[in-house]
Amino acid sequence: MAAPALMFGLGARQRPLSLALQGGGAHGAYTWGVLDALLERTTHPLSAVSGTSAGAVNAVVLAQGLIAGGRDGAREALATFWDTLGRTVQWDVTGLIGASGDRLSPAGRMMLQWASMWSPAQMNPLRVDPLAELLNQQVDFVRLREQRQIRLFIAATHANTGRLRVFGNDELSVDAVRASACLPTIQNAVTIDGEPYWDGGYSANPALFPLVHDAPATDLLVVMLSPWTLGERPDQPGEIRARAVEIAFNAAFLREMQWLAQATALSRSAWWPGPLERRLRSLRWHLIDGHDDLSALPSESKLLAHPQLLQRLRDAGRLRTLAWLERHGRALGRHGSADLLHLFGHHQPPPQKPSDPN
Repeated sequence: MAAPALMFGLGARQRPLSLALQGGGAHGAYTWGVLDALLERTTHPLSAVSGTSAGAVNAVVLAQGLIAGGRDGAREALATFWDTLGRTVQWDVTGLIGASGDRLSPAGRMMLQWASMWSPAQMNPLRVDPLAELLNQQVDFVRLREQRQIRLFIAATHANTGRLRVFGNDELSVDAVRASACLPTIQNAVTIDGEPYWDGGYSANPALFPLVHDAPATDLLVVMLSPWTLGERPDQPGEIRARAVEIAFNAAFLREMQWLAQATALSRSAWWPGPLERRLRSLRWHLIDGHDDLSALPSESKLLAHPQLLQRLRDAGRLRTLAWLERHGRALGRHGSADLLHLFGHHQPPPQKPSDPN
């Protein structure tokens, strides 16, 4: 008979946990796997989630499942959403991707180059949005606005100013999530209260300050999809453009993490700490990153919600989290497991991924 699965969080140390979920298109299925393992193997209540783009999608689907059916309900809701998303586009008959499901075929690359010559309004004049339809089918936004079990923070970028807007529980809607996941090169801007919004990754991926200032939990887990290093310097025009987008989507997150790392270090030496210093001292940081599993995938794979790829990413995220729990699960509620100053606090980037940051 197989040994029972080890659970983390039972007993007196069952303290609430906040989650920060990065965006990454189809790579958000990796976060699905992370959440599935956390829901199965931990008992710490999830009190707040900050998410951007695919992270925002995971956040609202997770919350919907939790309030409807507890932890098992959340696991089921996430599985239903990602499985349905993978079936939304009939990839196998389009011939636009390779057999592995994680890269475009030559015909697919040609179509992507052709599409880049047109504006989103020209490519999609009817503004068809499969994500909106799927979210409306599976998420009760009225109920999410009214519930107080879990706080949600959804990041979007104001297209006219570049400023970050964080939608809290009272402002949750399908449009807020659509705005957080709106890639301006392929989607029309999402208008909310008469203002246009683009993907939240440009201004926060995800927003961390709400979890520091406005969430009650002192354990904060970041699920990081962006790689530690981006590879060799590109030389070709298309590769340079792709690298510039990757840098833009990661810059705000790295800047905020660097500030938090340095502010936390300073708070520990403060002779007369104020409320912020005391809060920073109390936080226990944790990090699960997908570098080893995601860094080898081509950037274009973020656009390919192919069922085979989504399932592979889910399995990889789940295995990564189970291994992380074996090593750090007992730290939850007791002490931090990620050294922010070592990982993010240096002005000069490390030449390679930090050795075993988790």
